[in-house]
Amino acid sequence: MAIEEGDKIPAVELLGSDGNAIALRDRAGSPFVLYFYPKDDTSGCTREAQDFSALLPEFTALGATVLGVSKDGAIKHQKFIAKYDLTVPLATDTDDRAMEAFGVWVEKQLYGKRYMGIDRSTFLFDAEGRLARSWRRVKVPGHAIDVLEAVRELAAGR
Repeated sequence: MAIEEGDKIPAVELLGSDGNAIALRDRAGSPFVLYFYPKDDTSGCTREAQDFSALLPEFTALGATVLGVSKDGAIKHQKFIAKYDLTVPLATDTDDRAMEAFGVWVEKQLYGKRYMGIDRSTFLFDAEGRLARSWRRVKVPGHAIDVLEAVRELAAGR
């Protein structure tokens, strides 16, 4: 069963691009944005990472942290970060536990062929570690700004 609004951050760990473990529950205490994307160094995923990187100072000013997740490994993340001068941290879900907990590992279809892949999705947690808002089947243009606005509303207590 996928996470729903009001649920606590799942007790799963990811592997950061630096090779260190990231326990999602450790992010409670301040607003936390977690976004899942299909693949490093593809047009939509690059644009999304660049958009979140460009807005990262504004997220940080609101006390929020941001983390991007895909199935790509730590070394591939490091190359992706370096190639595009990304500032948003990236992580990999090595055992698919986070993707399953968030319900983002889904069947997709392209040109009539079915396959499993990541549904581009974003999740915003409040300071108590509860899911405040989610976006599924994300379209990249303007998305990072929409998430920033939701963080502003959360910070303002709306």
